[in-house]
Amino acid sequence: MGRMGGSRHLKRLAAPEFWPLLRKEAVWTVKPSPGPHSISKSLPLLIVIRDVIGYAKTYREARKLIAEGHFKVDGRVRRDYKFPVGLMDVLEIVDTGELFRVVPVPVKVLALIPISKEEASFKLCRIENKTTLKGGKIQLNLHDGRNVEVPAEEARKYTTMSVLKISIPDSKLLGYIPMEKGVLATVVGGMNVGRVGRVVSISEGMRHYRKLVLLEDISGGNFYTSLDKVFVVGTEKPEIALPITVKPVK
Repeated sequence: MGRMGGSRHLKRLAAPEFWPLLRKEAVWTVKPSPGPHSISKSLPLLIVIRDVIGYAKTYREARKLIAEGHFKVDGRVRRDYKFPVGLMDVLEIVDTGELFRVVPVPVKVLALIPISKEEASFKLCRIENKTTLKGGKIQLNLHDGRNVEVPAEEARKYTTMSVLKISIPDSKLLGYIPMEKGVLATVVGGMNVGRVGRVVSISEGMRHYRKLVLLEDISGGNFYTSLDKVFVVGTEKPEIALPITVKPVK
């Protein structure tokens, strides 16, 4: 992947490999606006509409539909065709009522899968960091750019790399799933992207990318990945729809 920062433009050859683009069909492509997801972990809304779900055939047509407000991301109408759509985001087609969630899948890295209206009312957000605010309150910094404040006396139970269940679009806290042994998780990067399994063990280390997580997949096979590539999705069963079926714990 080539250099992507420091410019308003992006060449197709420098775009992330998982973007569904014909690299030699044209020189340039859409560069995502600064937003909730980084370029390497998102798709511009225009590419989602035109190349992923096929609601437009051309750049001009997709840009017009987006500007007219036909699409919502996480419950809010987005008219910026460069808006970055990333992991766990919910896309709604306003006119048809169709709903999709962005999830990790093998090879494609990110894909949109259909979800129910009930599931579209929330999303899972991973806690990336914790910061202290004036007055002693603690702010949880989430993977999609959201920030959630929690009382100082409750802050200790919220650990980084754990997951919050958040309502959309109003960002109310609905639940919490800690990163610990026995939880269900999906892999969001690396060679094992899209695999789902139960956490068997977590090694100690100074940085998340140095900690190894051992997971057991649905076929009973074990595999390792680094902690920064693990995203918790449930305890006994997944909280969200996934491309594969996961049997709940009895």
